[in-house]
Amino acid sequence: MSSQTLPTPAPARRRDGSGLTFGRVLRSEWIKVTTVPSTVILLIITLVVMVGLSALYAWQMAVSVGFIADASPEMQAQMGGVTMEDMREDAKLAPASGYIFGQLLIASLAVVLIASEWGTGMIRSTMVAVPKRIPALLAKNLVIAVVAFVLGAGAALVSYFIAQPILAAEDLEFALSDEGVWRSILNTGTYLALIAVISMAIGTLLRNTAGGVVTAIGLFFVVPVIVVNLIQGLADWIPDAARFLPTNAGDMMLALSTTEGQLTPLEGGLVMAAWAVVLLLASLLVTKRRDV
Repeated sequence: MSSQTLPTPAPARRRDGSGLTFGRVLRSEWIKVTTVPSTVILLIITLVVMVGLSALYAWQMAVSVGFIADASPEMQAQMGGVTMEDMREDAKLAPASGYIFGQLLIASLAVVLIASEWGTGMIRSTMVAVPKRIPALLAKNLVIAVVAFVLGAGAALVSYFIAQPILAAEDLEFALSDEGVWRSILNTGTYLALIAVISMAIGTLLRNTAGGVVTAIGLFFVVPVIVVNLIQGLADWIPDAARFLPTNAGDMMLALSTTEGQLTPLEGGLVMAAWAVVLLLASLLVTKRRDV
């Protein structure tokens, strides 16, 4: 006589998602980002181009110093009396100078990562696995912010070492310990991280890849140009208000020195962080309330 072994019942699935931890959701989002070859290639290209632009900036500074040294006193006066001290201060911006290209690709990547899930319908699988929705979106934002920070700060640090031999040819080299240099390098990463959060929020709100990319680029590049160059003369308050646009405030995060009337690096960072927090909260609220 044989005994019959009853099958062990499978544990009941928690339909409210309470069995999930934020760490597991974060890990799943990390796997999504790092296992897509096109994303990894895009990040590598961004790193290379940011370093290349910084090297180009350093070369331009070295050439400019040589040109000024050979210029006649009259020509130097026409150039606004630029001194070697001015050039040395400007040379310290070389590590962070690649951020202009970096923000374009990071903004586009952040929009694509979230909007493409809505476009393909994959967001439904994500929300079924994470029914509370908010942890999934927070994990996506945290992953892209960390990636953007490491990319930006890493590119700025590599750019520093690439630029030094170029600048040394004209005695423009500087040390990492000089005032503001480390802050500018780290803030390059912080700037790109905030750009990523703002862009992902835009993509979440619009749920459309093309519309999200166009809106992000318009906010970061087109609106500041229109405000600063075309309509700032219409009213006295417009130039003051333009300081609080995200990229204008973010530029001050990378500045080594500021003048009266400009935002300090800390103020610029707080303004840009406020943009990121407000848009992030709006995207979380909308996602919680709307159907997926």
